[in-house]
Amino acid sequence: MQRIILASQSPRRRELLAAMGVDFDVIPSQFDEHLDDSRQTDEVAKELALGKALDVARTYPDAIVIGSDTIVTTADGKQLEKPHDADEAHAMLEGLAGQTNIVTTGLAVLRLSDNTQLVGADSVSVLFKPYDEKTVAEYVATGDPLDKAGGYGIQSGAAPLVENMSGNYDTVIGLPTHLLADYLEQLGVQAKPVNITPPVPTK
Repeated sequence: MQRIILASQSPRRRELLAAMGVDFDVIPSQFDEHLDDSRQTDEVAKELALGKALDVARTYPDAIVIGSDTIVTTADGKQLEKPHDADEAHAMLEGLAGQTNIVTTGLAVLRLSDNTQLVGADSVSVLFKPYDEKTVAEYVATGDPLDKAGGYGIQSGAAPLVENMSGNYDTVIGLPTHLLADYLEQLGVQAKPVNITPPVPTK
């Protein structure tokens, strides 16, 4: 049986991959990721997803290794990673208020034993309400923003801050399952995309 490895410790990615009907192991990548505002976000996201997958695949060349990385890009082109602390999360969320941001998730699926390398990305547009500083402080106090790209998770607390979104909700959560199902099928693994109704209006 083909071994499948998720190179991420994200509980959200684990839940999505399990919902696809895939048996897998979790071996988190130690890849050191860096953002780059001078380049297109989808290219950076794909590069980081590939780096994460390669970090694990070099040790397990016969396995199918899945790497993924999510970046939030502001209206003025700044790429946001996970905030380092509550103050940084607060600043990120203040900057997103009343603005549209783009959530991009890169995906890499590798099997080094036969030089298979499938890499892509998907993006979603998210419009935030013009919320006030009190709303930001209350959300940051929950601790939810600290392990989320851009300082927010629609699925885990930020939905009341969002006006609407356009695109695949699983991409916002951190794993574009429709793209992943296609890649796995190319490798002979049956998996189904996960269709989840987002807790915010869509357009």
